[in-house]
Amino acid sequence: MHVGMAAVFQNTGRALSDHQIYLNELALADMAEPLGFDSIWSVEHHFTDYTMCPDVVQFLSYMAGRTRHVRLGSMVVVLPWHDPMRVAEQVSMLDHLSGGRMILGLGRGAGKVEFDGFRLDMGDSRELFVEYGEALLRGLESGVMEYHGKHYKQPATAIRPAPYKSFRGRTYAAAVSPESARIMAKLGVGLLIIPQKPWREVEKELTEYNKLYRELNGSDAPQPISAGWTFVDESAEQARDMAMKYIGGYYRTVLDHYQFAGAHMKNQRGYEYYAKMNEKLAVYGDQKAIEFFADLQVYGTPEQVYDKVLAIHRQTNNSAYVGVFSYAGMAHEEAARNMRLFASSVMPELQKFDAGSAIDRAAMLPDLRFAAAAE
Repeated sequence: MHVGMAAVFQNTGRALSDHQIYLNELALADMAEPLGFDSIWSVEHHFTDYTMCPDVVQFLSYMAGRTRHVRLGSMVVVLPWHDPMRVAEQVSMLDHLSGGRMILGLGRGAGKVEFDGFRLDMGDSRELFVEYGEALLRGLESGVMEYHGKHYKQPATAIRPAPYKSFRGRTYAAAVSPESARIMAKLGVGLLIIPQKPWREVEKELTEYNKLYRELNGSDAPQPISAGWTFVDESAEQARDMAMKYIGGYYRTVLDHYQFAGAHMKNQRGYEYYAKMNEKLAVYGDQKAIEFFADLQVYGTPEQVYDKVLAIHRQTNNSAYVGVFSYAGMAHEEAARNMRLFASSVMPELQKFDAGSAIDRAAMLPDLRFAAAAE
């Protein structure tokens, strides 16, 4: 199994300066390759303490220069907040800088504060994601960006530097709602799974996604990548206490950032699935939701953590697991200890486990022609 780590740059409670948070998270990212992790990831968010990585490709470019072998994953680039042409250029440039080490993760976003900050109508996000995603993925294969849609119109223009190799087999997208999973199948991309709903729902949606992917693309879908908030301790009791404190604390920041309980979610066009979450929060309350989320994540003794990751594999057939080790105001020393213990006592056994296909099946591209751009 491929095993990665993600740096998320949370500044919960603002106990530290943003600069200190960056120093701490970069120190964890610097530990990844020496400890034997297969990849480094980060997430894109804006305007709040929730996570403070507004440009995930910039962060990955920095890490590309500080590493030699680890893959570099975006979890995710939120397409509706970007010009697709610029995303294509940035992604192609990072792939060249890193020798083809990028894993491209895409998403459409769900934070009202972020759509408002970018002066965008959140209700357009699904249509924007589909058009931008189609344009970007075609462009990265052909070397030319060209699209004529409702929202996005791009005359034929060459991507320079030209794409280094194909992104087929190493492009994934986050899909929380069943509708999004169907969109990803149509786009021909794999799934990023963030545990946040009952596994029986995830399994049902994966079955539908895999069937549709095969029908539309003539091949099996890439195995999913699963991420999880992770805490390891030699004591099962201590691990659970810390999980409830910090993983539970993380989910409080989710509720604050996304405003899932807010009135706007009840009738938000394109977010019908989230309206159901709104209703559940009204019935069960925040505390029940926090406990439910924490129990979906990966915490416990090394043996328990290993078993939980394999349980996720049985439920999703994922070929990769990406752990988040620092979150919700956890002391840096505790986060580093958490990550080191996982790396020494859990990761070697996970990497021995045959989880299926390699995460990156991308082939080198033939020489790209830019005839369309020249016409």
